[in-house]
Order: sequence, then C-alpha cells, then structure tokens
Amino acid sequence: MLALLGGVIHAGPRGTFPAPALDAPPATASGQQTAVFAGGCFWGVQSVFERVKGVVATTAGYSGGSAATATYDQVSSEKTGHAESVKVVFDPSRITYGQLLRVFFSVVHDPTELNRQGPDVGTSYRSVIFYATDEQKRIASAYIAQLDALKIFPKKIVTEVAPLKAFYAAEAYHQDYALKNPDNPYIEVCDRPKIDALKQQYPDLFFDYKGSH
Repeated sequence: MLALLGGVIHAGPRGTFPAPALDAPPATASGQQTAVFAGGCFWGVQSVFERVKGVVATTAGYSGGSAATATYDQVSSEKTGHAESVKVVFDPSRITYGQLLRVFFSVVHDPTELNRQGPDVGTSYRSVIFYATDEQKRIASAYIAQLDALKIFPKKIVTEVAPLKAFYAAEAYHQDYALKNPDNPYIEVCDRPKIDALKQQYPDLFFDYKGSH
C-alpha cells in the first residue's frame, strides 16, 4: 500500500453487470457461512464487503501461506505465498454467495490484472477466490466462465479459484482501516470510489457501515 498512486488505469466492465447464472438458492433460515476473497489491498476489499447487507462480519487477513509468515511485514516481502484477503461472514438467507461474487468482480477490484491491483504490485495483491466448499468452487468457476464468455471485461479474467486451507487475521490496525482513516490519500484515491460504486450500482445491497456490525 506504499506504492505511488498516479497513473492507474483499470480495465472496467462493459455495460450492465450480469448476475451469476449458477447460484445457491437463498437459505430458508438465518445462519452464517464464510467466504474469503483476495483482490488487492485488503483495506479496499473490506471497505466494500462490510457495507453489503447480509454480511455479518469481515476480517482483513492473509491466505495462501503458512501461519509462521502471516504478518504484514513478511507478506509484504512477496516471499510468503500469501494474498491479502478478507474473510466475509454472511447470512445466506439475506444474501447469496453468487451475489457476493457479483460485487467482488464488478466493484471490489479488476479481475484482469495479474499479480497486482492498481498501484500495488506483487503476488500478495493477486486476485483469488478461496472456496470453503465444493459448492462455492462450482459457483465461482461457472461465474468466471460466464463473464469471460460474455466478454464483460476487455481482457480475460485471471482470478484464481483455490481451496481455503487457512485464514490468518491481520494486525489490529488493518481492521476497518478505510473507515478509520478516510483522509488517507490512498483511501481517497483507491478505496472511496469502490464504496461509491457499490452504493450507485447496488443501492438495494448498500449498508452505511459505521463500525462493528
């Protein structure tokens, strides 16, 4: 997150963003399920998902590497195999996994950028869906194929679909970072537009998050 902020060009989606053709049906009773997404700096990923109705909690952290190296300083070395990730706990009776994926691909990040996201470069900023169940794997893989077939983006999606082996929470100061540091230039340039896009594109899903759920 220490990179220069200038000259960032995103390959944005074309036209109306489609819903997944394959999705889990809404649950008939309240409950909790977990999804883990990596799409660049976890500050921005968390700042979007914590404002989605039906999301119960979010945690910024690391996935894809070991517990021994799951610290910000080590992950930033780009030698640990981790991706900056966000654990999203959601109520499947209020929002489906497919709806979360739709937000992930259309608002959270640019899924055509390989091992980077905007000004942040390195494998820790790669695009990954860490699936917790076989159903999540099927839905995510099918949605990527759907978006590519429809040529929603001008380039092919490079998002990995990988099994969730472990998630490690990041240091406390990373949690709700965008909310707590709204005047940070990085947040203003890279993350505030994502929040605005969520509110504009998905007004029925937008929740004006002010702190812990």
